[in-house]
Order: sequence, then structure tokens, then C-alpha cells
Amino acid sequence: MRVLVAGGGIAGTVTAMALKLAGHDPVVYEAYPAGGDDIGAFLTIMHNGMDALRAIGADRPVIDSSFAAYGVELVAPTGETLGRREFDTEGLDGPRTLTRATLYRVLQDEAERRGVPLERGKRLVGAQPGPDGITAEFADGTTETGDVLVGADGLRSVVRRLIDPAADEPRYTGLTVVYGYTRAAGLPAAPGIYRMIRGSRAAFGFTTDTGGATFWFARIPDVERSREEIAAVTPAGWREFAHAAFDGDPLPCADIIAATGEEVFGGHSYDVPETRLWSTPEMVLTGDAAHAASPAAGQGASMALEDSVVLAQCLRDLPDPASAFAAYEGLRRERVEKLVKASAGGDVGEQPGWLYSHHIDWDAKITA
Repeated sequence: MRVLVAGGGIAGTVTAMALKLAGHDPVVYEAYPAGGDDIGAFLTIMHNGMDALRAIGADRPVIDSSFAAYGVELVAPTGETLGRREFDTEGLDGPRTLTRATLYRVLQDEAERRGVPLERGKRLVGAQPGPDGITAEFADGTTETGDVLVGADGLRSVVRRLIDPAADEPRYTGLTVVYGYTRAAGLPAAPGIYRMIRGSRAAFGFTTDTGGATFWFARIPDVERSREEIAAVTPAGWREFAHAAFDGDPLPCADIIAATGEEVFGGHSYDVPETRLWSTPEMVLTGDAAHAASPAAGQGASMALEDSVVLAQCLRDLPDPASAFAAYEGLRRERVEKLVKASAGGDVGEQPGWLYSHHIDWDAKITA
């Protein structure tokens, strides 16, 4: 079966790799000429995300391009340490931290190594079902026909709208997230752990990579601004915005931000609490296109990775796309919507085993 995959990010690239392993013929169409959206951010792939990569043998390139996270330390506005939770990594490689740009690169390189075609600069604008399957239409005027179309095209998915023109828009969470990187000396170090700090006005987290660089993020309450306004903010503007949120707090946040140069990026945070329709007989959604969570749980990438592998299993084992899509939604919807709801409330539990212990057995047969 020829599968058109719209989106060359995390969900699209891993879906294509899993489909290839399942015996299908995927082609990835990436809207950007190189890289992808939100490349300034970094992320952590949690236990369940690494498990999904391991299911299709794609974990090693990610491990080799990232650094380990062994736990979380919680710090009060006073600077007092409230607690520390170690991640259970027994028998697993455990969570890994890397930049989104690096993750895109290593996944795309691995997909191409496996013989998955990846066409860049192909922004999907429409799709038409027909007797030969479905024809995808791109902004450059070209078209491609396949048996099915996978919408792995992110938060503002075109495929979501094609499936359901009345689909809800992404919901603004009320937070702007700023990411930064600094190699300045003399800052507090947090190797192998995320130090999570609740300031008086905003939340901050940081960790230290194996080379001594500080990776930090700030979640700051903010009014929603237009996409054009957000795109116009300079690195200096993001640095000043983040610094103001922690200025005067007895914490290292403001010092870390002040020590950051041009490697600082920001944007609003959105979620997609519920998508009424995940599929038609010819089209299906995966990753953020189907469901997107606020960053509180750090599970966006991991849930997309789970989706990718499970969708490929369903298309491998069930007799037609419609039944495969129904089984996939049945396996995924309750879990991801629970995560989105918990993340929106900032509460995923002290020991969220229901998140981390999720395991995918690639050889297990999916039934309707």
C-alpha cells in the first residue's frame, strides 16, 4: 500500500519508518525546505517514547544524539528544595533530552537510511479522494496519489480540516514558553536532572548537558498575541521577556537568562483537547494533528511516537484502511485525551506509571 505522509517531523518520520517495517510503501512530504517548525525548542523523550522507538529499532540514533535525564527536583519560590523524584530506568535506556532540530535530523536521516523517500518543500494544501485512492495537493502546484494519507502535519493540521471542516481550533493555554541555551561559566549545574522551579510569577526549569551547557525553559502567563507578533520577537526580546518574569525572585532563573546570548526562542503554548473525527476511509491523523498537550507533562513527542508505531501495526494487521483506522483510534484516543486533560491541569500524578510504563510489542498482532 502506498501511504502519503504529510509532515516530516517526529510523528510523520517515525510513522513512515514503522510503515516501511510493516511492509508498506510510505513517502514523507515535508513542508519546510529543511528542518521543521519550532526548531529552537528542546524536549525530553520519556520512557514510553523511547519504548516506541525501540519497538521499531530506531532508538539508537536518538540515544547517540542526546543526553540522559535521571530525575526531577522540585524547588519552591523561596529556593527551598521540596522533593526529588528519580526516574525508574531499570532495564531501559530512560528519558533522553535533545533539541527538536537534532531530533528531526536524526529521525529523517534514519528514515532515509531505511529507504523511506522524503520530499522537502512540499506543503499540503488539499486532498481529493478518488477511485485510485487519494490525491494530495501541494502549494507548489504538484499532486501525488496514494492509497491513504496520514496527517502528521502538527498543531495546525491541514488534514484535520480536510477530515472535519468544523474541527475545533487549537486552544491557547494562557502560557508563553521561552527556551534558551547558554555555555556561560559559574551557573548552577544540574547534570542528569531537571531542576523545576516555581517562581512568584512563572515556572522555570533547567538541566545541564554532558558538555556543560545549560538548557532552560520558562513557562510564563501571557495574553495571546498574533502569530505575526510572535514571529517578530527577537532573541533579545525573548530574553528580556523571560528575565522580567523572574526578576527579584531569590532564585538562579534570572541569572541563567541574563547569561544567555542569541540562543533563545519563544512562542505561545496551545493544546488540542479533543478531535471529534480522527479519520475517513482514506485519511487519518497522528501526533499533534490528532491531539496536542500543553508542555506540563513533557509527553508531546512521546505520545506522537506511540501513535506512529501503533498506527503502522494496525495498517499491517487489519484488512483495510478503514478498519485499521478504527482500531488505531480505539487503542489511542482514551490514553491521549487523558494525558491532554491532565497536562492542562498541571497534574499528571506523582508517579505517573500509566504514562511511563506503556509498552509496545511490535510483534503483537492487532485485532479489530
